[in-house]
Amino acid sequence: MEPRNADASAEATVLLNHAKTLRLHTGNLVNRSRLKKKCPGSPGEELQDCIQATLSDWFSTTKPPSEDLPDTLDCSVSQATDAITPEEREEVKVSVKLFLCESLQSSIRDAVEMACQTLAVSQLDSVIIAPPGLLEGDSQTLAHLQPAWEELETLVRSQRIAAIGTSDLDKDLLEQLYNWAQVKPSSNQVNLASCCVMPPDLTTFAKEFDIQLLTHNDPKELMSAATFQEAVQGGTQDLNITDWRLEWVLRYSVIVKSRGIIKSKGYLVSARKASP
Repeated sequence: MEPRNADASAEATVLLNHAKTLRLHTGNLVNRSRLKKKCPGSPGEELQDCIQATLSDWFSTTKPPSEDLPDTLDCSVSQATDAITPEEREEVKVSVKLFLCESLQSSIRDAVEMACQTLAVSQLDSVIIAPPGLLEGDSQTLAHLQPAWEELETLVRSQRIAAIGTSDLDKDLLEQLYNWAQVKPSSNQVNLASCCVMPPDLTTFAKEFDIQLLTHNDPKELMSAATFQEAVQGGTQDLNITDWRLEWVLRYSVIVKSRGIIKSKGYLVSARKASP
């Protein structure tokens, strides 16, 4: 990481001390040369590198306003952003996975709105939801999923999202969700680290009800609170940010339909300062 001067560090301190919300956009990682030189070993490591690099770049080029300091810091690297033009919208598919760190329905709406604004689209083609991690000993239930799913259904009805999917549901829970939901899941992601072969009962059910089974390699917890704080400290010259909490992480990819290649991918991140 490039050395940062004391002025930039002091300005970062002023901005972070005042702000209540931090919104971060890594920009298009396909084009960001600094991150392309490294090949992170896992999605969590990639996200940590992205947060650190984006904050470092942003704070080194941003001056605090002379008057009112913002309550929300929108940290993005303008030259790395990759909005979709109206002309190319039909040619691409915008896919999103939303990792919720807290059980707030407003987080889903906020994340989807931020993704639409960032990519300059009116609708996301697909959104897969990864609910917050459970306490030790707890297992996922339909009651855990219902509030988030109802919010996703609202966004489908308002045409912000075209299709919605789930992550890591076994056959029984996927069937319960399917039977209860008004907008049915179009896909379910399965972590192949936990099962090298798709469970036959899940495959049979998904085929019968036209649910696409996808694979992924995301950990159960994409980023812990400690790792998030470490990433922010690395990007802000070791500021003390222990009172910041990660709300959600959205990972997007824009795929050229005809060629199946990734045109752009990146992360949107939201964190908030814990109330004193």
